[in-house]
Amino acid sequence: MRHSSLRAPWTRAAVAQVAVAGLATLGLAGVAQADGGQAPLPVTITGPDKVDLALDGAEGEPGEPQIRLGITGPGEYDPDSGTDPEPVPNNGYSVTIDATALKGFAEVDLPQSCDADGLTAVCDTSSLYPGDSYNPSWSIRLDLKDTAEAGDFGKVRVTGAGEGLEFNEHTVDVLVGGPELLKKKLPAEPEDFEAGDTYSAPLGFRNVGSMPADGVVLRFGGTRGLSFPDSYDNCSYAEENKDDLIRYQKVALCTFEGEFLPGTAYELSEPVRVKTADFALGDIFHYGFDSVGAEEAGALRSGADYRQGSGRTLTLKPVKGGQSGDYTKYAEIDLPTQNSYDLDLTGARVDGEQGETVTVDIGLSNHGPAWIGALRSGGEPLGFSVRIPEGASVVDSPCRPMNDEATSEYLCFADTPFLEDDRRTFPFQLRIDKVVEGAKGKIALPEWDNPWEGDPSNDTGWIVLNGTGDEETPGDTGGATGGTDGGSTGGSGTTGGSETTGGTGTTGGSETTGGTGGTGTGGTGSTAGTAGGQSPQGGQDGLLASTGSTALLASAGAALALAAGGVLFAVARRRKAAGTA
Repeated sequence: MRHSSLRAPWTRAAVAQVAVAGLATLGLAGVAQADGGQAPLPVTITGPDKVDLALDGAEGEPGEPQIRLGITGPGEYDPDSGTDPEPVPNNGYSVTIDATALKGFAEVDLPQSCDADGLTAVCDTSSLYPGDSYNPSWSIRLDLKDTAEAGDFGKVRVTGAGEGLEFNEHTVDVLVGGPELLKKKLPAEPEDFEAGDTYSAPLGFRNVGSMPADGVVLRFGGTRGLSFPDSYDNCSYAEENKDDLIRYQKVALCTFEGEFLPGTAYELSEPVRVKTADFALGDIFHYGFDSVGAEEAGALRSGADYRQGSGRTLTLKPVKGGQSGDYTKYAEIDLPTQNSYDLDLTGARVDGEQGETVTVDIGLSNHGPAWIGALRSGGEPLGFSVRIPEGASVVDSPCRPMNDEATSEYLCFADTPFLEDDRRTFPFQLRIDKVVEGAKGKIALPEWDNPWEGDPSNDTGWIVLNGTGDEETPGDTGGATGGTDGGSTGGSGTTGGSETTGGTGTTGGSETTGGTGGTGTGGTGSTAGTAGGQSPQGGQDGLLASTGSTALLASAGAALALAAGGVLFAVARRRKAAGTA
């Protein structure tokens, strides 16, 4: 089927759901019916609402599927709980994918795990869990035929059926040669740019598709250390993920009416100003345009806590020239790249008799001025080593031995983000097996040329047992005086220590950062998940993850893409699918 109009048909009700964070899961308990039976359990088929196929075949990920379908089962499951969910009892179910409406213009590669007949596939399974993390998923690849033309359009219909289960019908609109908006590349950070300065971002796009865009939406955002001092009356502003500083950001959504022609470039009437806070380091600014009309875009703000802007109107104007190399699918920049923090390790002096168990509190502080966001690595932890003094052994600690052979040296981890005024405490319980006067154990961050460490002289600390006061402890800025822990018992297990976080901090500009600094833990040494597809980059000897790691400030190539008709800000989630096709 081909539309007579050259305008993309994105006016259906799904657009109104764009700003909704996700589909709410329901409890497993059925709703009682009049006949005393149980209502069917709701199962939600998920996936993109639309796919645009470029007429020239250009795409960001050649060979990759454009449609990924999933299942959200009834009930609730927290993927961070550390336990596997219980399966939902069922007698099996089937998901049917019908792509026959695309037969005139596209070749369809249906999931291999399903039983396909032409452009229809039936996927039989019995795997069903609460939420979406453990449920099966299916992928579909689309390739245009040589006879495809701009305006070709069809729907992929996805339905499900199973005893005692009720499925929604999910449809994916597929359009050929629709508007495709590439973003103007952001200029590099000025050479003398520092934390506290304001970056001017000239935002724009080029329509490289085959059809005009009937209205567009601009979305831009920045992480904790960034803010936007200006307000525009055709923009709305919000904060997202206030309780998660890795994902937290301030965002703006701006709408523009009019027709934006293929082969034409457009720019904002003025640059967007991005204010950096004094603590900012490696914060991320990103933006994107999408072809959603102004009328439909109003629905994007209705489902979230947006506030309407005030002041002058931000407009778009056509610009001449502009080479294809000036535009990109994703546009973002790290701001600023020049700042410093001061990590400070402190030990303790403790006295005790042979056989006694004493507590030694090791401290790791960040005196700023910069925070350590570790945004590019998804919150990869900081690491440091602790050597146990001669004559002592570890009864309990929040850290782990460096290896099975070296039980006298331990490896500790501090979660990131690490705020600019944060201090973490790592309590070690040590048994004094033999009194050795002035026994010392060194605590140290890895020795390497860290360009963001403002004062490397205090990157070491010391544990001193039964000291005389004459021991040299270079680099230690002062540790606590410990004492006997009469209530402690022996044992070889390790437990997490308590740690306190610093304040929240406030960004420059007109908005306040959300959330607190997140309590760090000593942990077991496992790293956090990566963001934007980046793999964690370990520091020297694997001890230091975020401080100075190239993952902290390296470009991620970014998954902050706008997708009209679907969730605007896509955040990749780990999927432990039982039946990924």
